[in-house]
Amino acid sequence: MKRLIRFGMVGFLGFIVDAGTLLLLLKVTPLGPLLARAIAIALALFVTWQCNRVFTFGASKRSLVVEGFRYGSVGLVSALINYTLYCGLLLSLPLLQPLAALVLASAAATTFSFFGYSRFVFRG
Repeated sequence: MKRLIRFGMVGFLGFIVDAGTLLLLLKVTPLGPLLARAIAIALALFVTWQCNRVFTFGASKRSLVVEGFRYGSVGLVSALINYTLYCGLLLSLPLLQPLAALVLASAAATTFSFFGYSRFVFRG
C-alpha cells in the first residue's frame, strides 16, 4: 500500500509537470494542444522516472541504461494510451478544454503504468 501511495504522489507531481508544461507551451508558443502535449508528456516521463526510482520503488538492480529503457518502454505505451485518449476526447468533443481532456486521459493510463513499472521495471 505504501508503494501505491508513493506512486500516486509521484504521479501527481508528473501530472503537475505535464499540465504546467502544456499550459505554459500553449500560452507562450504558437504550438497547438497536440504538439504541446507531446512535449509535456516527455518532460513528465523523465521527472517521474527519477522520482519513482528514488522515492517509490528504489533503483533496480539493472544498469541505468537498461532501467531507463524499460521505464521508457512502459512510459511510452502508457503515454500512447494517454495521448490517444487525449486526442480522441479533443477531436470528438471540440468544446472540451485541453486540461479536462488531460485529466481524463491521465486517469485512464495510471493503472497500466503502476503495474508496468512495478512488474517490468523495478522488480528484481
